[in-house]
Amino acid sequence: MTIDDVAAAAGVSPKTVSRVINSEPNVRAQTQERVRAAIEKLNFRPDPSARSLAASRSYLIGVVYDNPSDSYLMEIISGVLDTCQAQHYQTLLCPLRFDRDDLLREVDSLIAQSRPGGLVLTPPLTDNDALLAHLRTLGVPFACISPKQPEGCGVTFDERQAAREMVRHLVDLGHRRIAHIRGHVAHGASSWRVDGYRDALQDAGIEFDPALVVQGEFSFDSGMQAARMLLDLEQPPTAIFAANDDMAAGVVRVALERGLSIPAELSVCGFDDIPIAHQIFPALTTVRQPAREMGASAAAELLKCMRDPAQAGMRQLPYSLCLRASTGPAPRQRVSSRGKR
Repeated sequence: MTIDDVAAAAGVSPKTVSRVINSEPNVRAQTQERVRAAIEKLNFRPDPSARSLAASRSYLIGVVYDNPSDSYLMEIISGVLDTCQAQHYQTLLCPLRFDRDDLLREVDSLIAQSRPGGLVLTPPLTDNDALLAHLRTLGVPFACISPKQPEGCGVTFDERQAAREMVRHLVDLGHRRIAHIRGHVAHGASSWRVDGYRDALQDAGIEFDPALVVQGEFSFDSGMQAARMLLDLEQPPTAIFAANDDMAAGVVRVALERGLSIPAELSVCGFDDIPIAHQIFPALTTVRQPAREMGASAAAELLKCMRDPAQAGMRQLPYSLCLRASTGPAPRQRVSSRGKR
């Protein structure tokens, strides 16, 4: 099937079919519906190479990532794929180490070999100033997901306020010794979430205790390591807020290994609402980060930027608290788990 076949079936010109496929403006809604119905009926799939040659532009989007949370990445990538498939773009997955000395050279190689029309950047690459400046110099359009500086093109949400509300939930349950496991230092999200944690403590008149904040890496293993440090304190916390669900799952593992009952003796909560949050027992209280929607929106803003930069911007999406069985009222008394059982 060709674009001429679609045009004949829809009763329009091939140029109109092309405009609908490329989501260009100035095509009436009824005409768009007829064209899409013809595309579906004929099972027409545009040829990416032919489209690129005809339009003198690329129909390939690159997703550039370096993140230890596989579930988070898959949600982001799924969202990007949703948008790209709907608008007949192809997607290229591009793993890059954010801390590599030759990062910019790797980016140059990616662009030279694949010639993507634009890039979707995920954290922590969104906060690499040298990379962002390099892409601007090259004239390569890009969209950022959750950048530290929410400007330009991309998508974000209020992570600081979300963390604040999560810790406020623990305070409302009567907890006063609330610990926090930070995410990777290179991620803007780590700073926002610890700031939200401190905001909630200040709101409740609880003095900040540096001993209750432990560095993590956004990984399950780092969550386990941080949990051991916190639970070995002379006065361990009654609640632990981890900066993502992978680390929170690590906390649950260590707590149960030590014979602690969740949430009767220790409340645990995370951030993101990836599948593991409702797969473990007890199910994890967490902040639902709309990762798939963020991927889809970032791709949509990128495609706008590629057509007309003035039409693209930084979108803010909503979040929600998912209150599940891993959090409960603070216990009356807690002693170090080193001497327990």
